[in-house]
Order: sequence, then C-alpha cells, then structure tokens
Amino acid sequence: MKKFPSLHLVLFILTFLSMLVAGALFQKGVDIFNEPRKILEGLPFALTLMVILLSHELSHYFTSKKHHTKATLPYFIPAPSLIGTFGAFIKMKSPIITRKALIDIGASGPIAGFILSVIAAIVGLHYSSVVSVAETSGGLRLGDSILFSLLTRVVIGTPPDSCDILLHPVAFAGWIGLFVTSLNLIPIGQLDGGHIAYAFLRERHRVLSIVLVVTLLVLGLFFWEMWAVWGALMIVLGLRHPPVIYWEVPLDRKRKIAGALAFIIFIITFMPSPFTILD
Repeated sequence: MKKFPSLHLVLFILTFLSMLVAGALFQKGVDIFNEPRKILEGLPFALTLMVILLSHELSHYFTSKKHHTKATLPYFIPAPSLIGTFGAFIKMKSPIITRKALIDIGASGPIAGFILSVIAAIVGLHYSSVVSVAETSGGLRLGDSILFSLLTRVVIGTPPDSCDILLHPVAFAGWIGLFVTSLNLIPIGQLDGGHIAYAFLRERHRVLSIVLVVTLLVLGLFFWEMWAVWGALMIVLGLRHPPVIYWEVPLDRKRKIAGALAFIIFIITFMPSPFTILD
C-alpha cells in the first residue's frame, strides 16, 4: 500500500497560498492586511504560475516513470518573496539508464514550462498597460530576454521613452516562468541543462560547468548580485554529473533535436540583469 503524499500536498497548498499573497500584493492599491478578502486579487498570478511550475515538474516525473527511473512527486517550496515561492523540484531515487532518458527527463520539464509561459506572456501582455515612467518610479523593473522583448513588441509595440509597460499579473507569471526555465537550463551540474549537456559531452561537461560557474560569479559582480549566489550554490551542490548506466546507447536524431531546442530556449530566455530597482 502506497503512503499518502501528505508532505507534497501540504507544501503544494502552502506554496499556492504564498503565491496568492504575492499576487495580491502585486496589485496596486491592494492591502490584504486591512482587507483580507482582497487576497483573491492574487488568483490570476498564483494560478498561472502554479500551472507553469506544476507542468514543468510533472513532465519530469512522468518522463522519469516512462524510462523506469524512480522519482518523487514534486516538492514545492513556499517563500515570503516577490513571487511567493523558491520553485519546485523532484528527487531522483535511482540512476538514469541511458543518454536518451537523460535528455528526455532533462528537456521535458523546461519545454513544457516554456510553452505555457509563452502562452501566459502573450495573454498577459494583451491585458497589460502602457503608463508614464513617473507611475513606475520606486518600483521594480524586470529585465528583458530576447524572447520576452520580441513578444512585447509584437503584442504591445514599442512604447515612447516617456512611458513604460505595467505588466498584468498573468504576464508577470509568464515572465517568471521564462526566467525559471532559463535558470534550469543553465548547463551546470545536475540542473536540467546539466543533464542535457552531460548527455552530449560526458566528462567534458565538468569543464563546461566550471567555466559557467566562473561566468555566473562575474555576472554577479557587474549585473545582478544573485548570479554570484547561484554560482556558489552550484559549487555546493556539485559540478560533477553522475554517469548513466549504458553510455554506449547512442543518441538518435529526435534527442539531438530536443537537446538543441533546449539550448535555443536557454539563449532566448536568459537575462543578464533580471531585476532592477527604479529610483
């Protein structure tokens, strides 16, 4: 008899609630401490981001099952932060057998999350507003990846220099989804991008991981200080990828295309400076 996943469920509920609070606080003029019922204003953001993260993790989970790799259900991490969470993860409990499985498991989550994030960004940008720069002073400016910049120009156009774009909560959730996708696809260690890179490079992947960690530390000095923290965390978690059992099984064309697609997604979603505080 399987044990009921109570911890997973509790973390899921707590994370949704913390996202709900974050989404409500994102709304201008909402004070949930004096008007608790207005916490429901956070639903568009919380629901959108939760669906994106859930699709990412469940894609990993079901792909792992398909390749006979034991994995846990997703663990969501609630947090009193700008977005209400530190993300989610699943834990592998058995080795990954082949390089094909490694790419399938590594790429499935980011690709699923990417697709839903793009949809959310397009829908949310449609309902976003162009406001004067004065209305955004003292706030937080989000960085633009190649993709998000393109989507903004297509859906909204290019606002004049005196104006800025105030994102709808659904667009903000889409932006976060794309940012999380890029973080996961950095080809370091055992991140999703690390799984994919190891399937192609084997032991040379460790050299790539070292180079990229140094790059993150440099980015932390000149662009966004949290890149240095992320790089340090990668060192703590380990840069060496565990071997697959049957390395000699070759990658087919389908997996090579999936790996290349994941790399392209990483390039077009990466932002050197994701967050900037406006004066």
